[in-house]
Amino acid sequence: MSDPRVGTTVTHRRYVPYSHAHYAGNLVDGAYSLGLFGDVATEVCIRTDGDEGLFASYSDVQFKAPVRAGDLLEIVAEVVAMGTRSRTISFEARVVGRGRPDTSESAAEILADPIVATTATGVVVVPPAH
Repeated sequence: MSDPRVGTTVTHRRYVPYSHAHYAGNLVDGAYSLGLFGDVATEVCIRTDGDEGLFASYSDVQFKAPVRAGDLLEIVAEVVAMGTRSRTISFEARVVGRGRPDTSESAAEILADPIVATTATGVVVVPPAH
């Protein structure tokens, strides 16, 4: 019998502030997305186990498109497997909005087609059930 927690999905949205830009073109580093994956994984663990859990590993991390300051990101986590104490989670960070400095300093738009920026698989662990 499969665990009903498999398929649990949590979505966060986050604006990328200009203070996080590290590179030319207002790019942020890849670790920015990984940090957001950690945040959404924490909520997954709270929802599935009543505990914040701890990140154990990432695998298959792929940086598919740049993330820039001024982007609006949607971070989605889905539980794909449950172990006794481990939970395997798939992650995707999508750019759903983007700043438009070519138009004006504060211009931005919601994208008709989100851009998948980063994907990964991660494993979190939770304490044994009491």
